[in-house]
Amino acid sequence: MSQFDALFQPLTIKNVTLRNRIVSTPHGEVYTEGGMPTERYRAYHTEKAKGGIGMTMCGGSSSVSITSPTPVWWGAVDVSHDRIVPYFQQLSESVQGEGAALMIQLTHMGRRTSWHGGGWPHLMSPSGIREPVHNATCKTIEVEEIEHIIGEYGQAVRRAMEGGLDGVEISAAHQHLIDQFWSPRTNKRTDKYGGSLENRMRFGLEVFAEIRRVVGDDYVVGMRMAGDEFLPDGLGQDELLEIARAYAGSGMVDFIDVIGSGADTHATVANCIPNMAYPPEPFVYLASAIKAEVDVPVIHAQNIKDPMSAARIIAEGHCDLVGMTRAHIADPHFVNKVRDDKVDQIKQCVGANYCINRQYDGLDVLCVQNAATGREQTMPHKIPKAPIRRRVVVIGGGPAGMEAARVSAERGHEVILFEKSDRLGGQVEIASKAPARDQIAGITRWFVMELKRLGVDLRLGTEAGADDVLALEPDVVMVATGGRPFVDEVAGWHADEALVVSSHDILSGAVEPGSNVLVYDVNSGYAGVSCADFLANREALVEIATPDLAVGEQTGGTTQPVYNKRLLSRDVVFTPNTGLKEVYREGEQLVAVLANEYSGEEEERLVDQIVVENGVRPREDLYYALKDGALNKGQTDMEALFAATPQPALNLLEDGGGYLLYRVGDCVSPRDIHGAIYDSLRLAKDF
Repeated sequence: MSQFDALFQPLTIKNVTLRNRIVSTPHGEVYTEGGMPTERYRAYHTEKAKGGIGMTMCGGSSSVSITSPTPVWWGAVDVSHDRIVPYFQQLSESVQGEGAALMIQLTHMGRRTSWHGGGWPHLMSPSGIREPVHNATCKTIEVEEIEHIIGEYGQAVRRAMEGGLDGVEISAAHQHLIDQFWSPRTNKRTDKYGGSLENRMRFGLEVFAEIRRVVGDDYVVGMRMAGDEFLPDGLGQDELLEIARAYAGSGMVDFIDVIGSGADTHATVANCIPNMAYPPEPFVYLASAIKAEVDVPVIHAQNIKDPMSAARIIAEGHCDLVGMTRAHIADPHFVNKVRDDKVDQIKQCVGANYCINRQYDGLDVLCVQNAATGREQTMPHKIPKAPIRRRVVVIGGGPAGMEAARVSAERGHEVILFEKSDRLGGQVEIASKAPARDQIAGITRWFVMELKRLGVDLRLGTEAGADDVLALEPDVVMVATGGRPFVDEVAGWHADEALVVSSHDILSGAVEPGSNVLVYDVNSGYAGVSCADFLANREALVEIATPDLAVGEQTGGTTQPVYNKRLLSRDVVFTPNTGLKEVYREGEQLVAVLANEYSGEEEERLVDQIVVENGVRPREDLYYALKDGALNKGQTDMEALFAATPQPALNLLEDGGGYLLYRVGDCVSPRDIHGAIYDSLRLAKDF
């Protein structure tokens, strides 16, 4: 008996049979065009179906009404009009044709959105109370509007049914309109929709009654809800258990999708999509408690990343289906790899939350480590073999270099990779030394296993010069030498000696941490806050200053709250809107001259260490040493690159003799892990 047998048991919900117990739960993809799920959208969900998933649930927060303008600001699916039906039909045919079931999440957001989009509606909520995260003002919804929106739910489900979807999930989580009615935090009404829990449940039950009136009892209709809002004036576990019993007992709800936490404060938003700072499956107990109380299938999806955990959760009876959404963003072929005993080849989610943080910024969902996700039309998840075997030399073992080597080896080429340190990983390895960031090392672990499986010649502890590269007579050279910390941009940071150190110095262990430290973070990304966290975790007194409006503001909506909590709980001092003008010595200590970005007013800090996080500058010496001898002079054809077509210079190799030269990642200019990996994939896929 396989340890994963529990995952591969079919499950029937009403008249829909799922081939296994793994699903991708609803999320905002930000791939629609005008609110319609067009070709890119179809390709993304179809890839998961090809990868063996039991069900993919699309369209997180898809709108049932024009008064809930979610499609405007994060590209959600607009189900408020019949024009969606043919798009649904195409999507259903594509996904179901690969053996997976397909459902969509439908909702009215109430106050939990932005009014400045679409038709600029006056947002509505049960009692007209502002929503904190979106700073959304709203009106108190009137009974006539309640009745109208109830009707819109029914019509939206009809459109999903006519579009061939296997079912729908109605959202009553994250403080959408239904659970805004449920919660005493947002419902202060004195009419039949307020007061007692029975009254507060009325709106949602009327929604489900209307849905059943429109589509009948045979169509699958489920509900997403929280198991605990974790808000002192919100819904607790006991009351939500009572709600779950009532809705399941109504006979109108076919499954319940349980999550942990409310989401209308910045702190609780971080709970909803737990990043790598959280333990695995932190809220499964909430789903387990509801499953024990209801007679319908229960889904749970929060930070379930690996097949062992997923199988245990199902086998122990905590829920009936495991949602592995980010796991499938990282690797849409997750299920097939489990089924085919290739678990070690799964590109496991590391909880970087690159995907959801982009969505919260209104950007398309991408994976920090898989540049093919969301680009299925142009980037392959499975790399095809090349017609001619070449020799590819890669210099640098960070994410760009590892991806260049992996993809080239998958193409069937002979690949030699030089890395001057004795370990692969580059800046990923440094980042993983910080508290609550260790899981990012999973990116490197996967690459190490894949490069070994593919037979890449790894030459670690070897700093390759131009002569070393040329002696190998390569056909293609990929320079991925990364960058060096940029701590010499301002003369006042150095004077006649190095007065500051970099975050790399601290996290790598090259420099011993001080006891009274100023961290000056120019970029407000992960490096600065994680370095401050590292120092504070070692009992240092830490102040973090930044010229930006807030500390860590570039880390993303589900990550910045985590660092706020971690740093403030360790008494780290936050000093935004402040530049580091000058540093000088005073005896055994350092004086940092800080200047307010707006008033220019200066202050001084007396500390024993100053850490400057100012990003990196390219390490490009090797590139320039090889450039003149390259057939393409090191140039990348940008039109071909952006069109995802082969580089024209590849034709020059047909004549024999000479090499092509490309540089990727931070040795071109500093970006992020995803940018480095994407650089290499879109070049090397055609070698």
